[in-house]
Amino acid sequence: MTLHKNKELKLYYSIKEVASELGVNESTLRYWETEFPQIAPKKGANNVRRYTKEDIKTVRLVHHLVKDKGLTLAGAKQYLKQNGNKEIARTNSDVIERLRAVREELLGIKAALEHL
Repeated sequence: MTLHKNKELKLYYSIKEVASELGVNESTLRYWETEFPQIAPKKGANNVRRYTKEDIKTVRLVHHLVKDKGLTLAGAKQYLKQNGNKEIARTNSDVIERLRAVREELLGIKAALEHL
């Protein structure tokens, strides 16, 4: 998970932070909550959503299935219902996220080298 490395000890993340990290709108996350019972962030005062790291993993999985694999929401739901596929998809989603982080780091190194 790459949500701000200096916040590793943080227990909860706002919907704004999660949406920003995934590059989706907050409304998309709220809609996914209605479609996927697996996405159920805790709600605090004034119904403010509080996502745990586990909640974010589930959201990443749905994001991976819908955005990366190109499944429809119905297809993603079916995929998650099948035994064993959730863990496989989560692993794939985690690998993709790590690769994105490595890519960002490499692009940063490249930019730094170009300035030399």
